[in-house]
Amino acid sequence: MTRMNDSPLLRRLAGLGAGLVLASTVFAAESPGELLLTGTRIYVSPDTPPIDGGAVLVRDGKIAAVGAMQARGVTPSAECSGGVVMAGFNNSHVHFMRDRWSDVQRKPAAELNRSLAEMLTRYGYTTVVDTGSNRDDTLALRTRIERGELEGPRILMVGEPLFPPQGIPIYLLDLPAHARERFAQPADAAAAVAVVDANFDAGANGTKLFLVTPQRQGRNASMPREIARAAAERTHRRGGFVMAHPTNLDGVRAALDARVDVLTHTTLGSEAPWPDELLRDVVAADMAMIPTLKLLGHELKKQDVPDEIAQRLTVAALKSVGTFVAAGGTVVFGTDVGYMTDFDPTEEYVLLARAGLDTMQILASLTTTPAARWGESERRGRLRPGMDADIVVLGVDPASDPGSFASVRCTIRGGRIIYAKTRS
Repeated sequence: MTRMNDSPLLRRLAGLGAGLVLASTVFAAESPGELLLTGTRIYVSPDTPPIDGGAVLVRDGKIAAVGAMQARGVTPSAECSGGVVMAGFNNSHVHFMRDRWSDVQRKPAAELNRSLAEMLTRYGYTTVVDTGSNRDDTLALRTRIERGELEGPRILMVGEPLFPPQGIPIYLLDLPAHARERFAQPADAAAAVAVVDANFDAGANGTKLFLVTPQRQGRNASMPREIARAAAERTHRRGGFVMAHPTNLDGVRAALDARVDVLTHTTLGSEAPWPDELLRDVVAADMAMIPTLKLLGHELKKQDVPDEIAQRLTVAALKSVGTFVAAGGTVVFGTDVGYMTDFDPTEEYVLLARAGLDTMQILASLTTTPAARWGESERRGRLRPGMDADIVVLGVDPASDPGSFASVRCTIRGGRIIYAKTRS
């Protein structure tokens, strides 16, 4: 932990009267806009021992101090103090789909705030990655949030995803025709590059490739390798990240060939284990995975798959994720909410634990790992002085119950409370 007693700012604050005490240093309040959070336990980061009975001081949207503090003259937040404090969560697989997110520019703020709370902020997400929605609606939503009109998370986005030629997956065929008409199905590399450029020119941060998609009668459609490679190369040249929907092992191999950064799922719905050589190649390529384990149960139930088969497929998915992690693979948290209408991530946390992730590995998948993956480790992912004040306060310590990561009391983004359980 940083030696805060040596900070010139803190030496200056020490002479200003009543404030906070950290290792015998006095922190004085400078403005009524400061936010003090006291916590029964503070997880500074997944790789740092927690602080019991500590506090976090926020000033001007940044973390000003963290430690074993006592308040003197600064009133802790009544809504957000007394819980378990950690860095804000990333949900790196969401969608702004269907009616609640259409025509965002004209929807009342109160209506959109309810939708944001129901799907995202009540579960601690301060950053989300839209992995494929109506680009215009997501851009409008992001703009209204950044203007302060809405209480929402920061949104990274991939714009319009790329599908194989004539390869829209069967599970998206129930979307309205006007939505499906937007789906890009480039016929060659040049067309794929044009889609990537259009997305980035509009404000996208990355690209999503559907490498293998299920079709009717058990058939799969595959994106030609040269198209995937061209789209990924263009994305990296523009400073973005590449995400891919693999579906099966052939899709994972195609992702390796295209130098994809993040798989948006494991190979859900298959009992086939990953071959050792493929697993080693994925880990060596530093290609991360978003497991979306809860999604499997959602899809199997929708398809009326018998319980015995569903259980076998679930065990296979858990094993594939556990093997990936044991081999040194990187896991990034994401749930596919927006496509799934059950927003509660409790089951996802429980399934990740069943797959073999411990509490700190799950916390890393929510905080430090996505911050590193998006190139933001110096600003987000930890509770450290100078970093953006993206903070989550839980009501229960997840150390003994991984499902408690969903027990959110407060979500704070840039020092601003965007969700408080007492208000909901």
